[in-house]
Amino acid sequence: MKAVAYNIKPFEKEFLAKANQKKHDITLIANPLSLDTIIYAEGKDAVIVFANDDVSALVIKKLADLGIKYIVTRSAETDHIDQGAAAAYQIKIANIPSYPLPAEITTLALQEAADQTIKNLDLWQANKCVGDACVCAKNCRALSANKN
Repeated sequence: MKAVAYNIKPFEKEFLAKANQKKHDITLIANPLSLDTIIYAEGKDAVIVFANDDVSALVIKKLADLGIKYIVTRSAETDHIDQGAAAAYQIKIANIPSYPLPAEITTLALQEAADQTIKNLDLWQANKCVGDACVCAKNCRALSANKN
């Protein structure tokens, strides 16, 4: 899968590279996602964002216009993402459900967040639900549970 990761801090690069193991083609950008930086998502399947990136309805529309199908936020919070707009454009969203509070961030926590980010991409690439990381408006976990 091709992805662009916005708002990447220098210390995050190693964790993402270790988690990814060259499975996905990920472009790392230090700038946050915004209308000015959205062009870096061109030709990608997914964007990887953080809690202070602009993932408003207008940005989501432009991401959809570029062909983006997936958004992974490297945070537990998802209120920075216009989930209604993402649902309208059929863009799936995942988070890092166990992301720690800032005072609790350790090397282990950073690696686990990177691992979950890559796991989300892996599962989407295999056309599977991302489980507890799913922030899908369609609630696919409930739908799949009803099929059993």
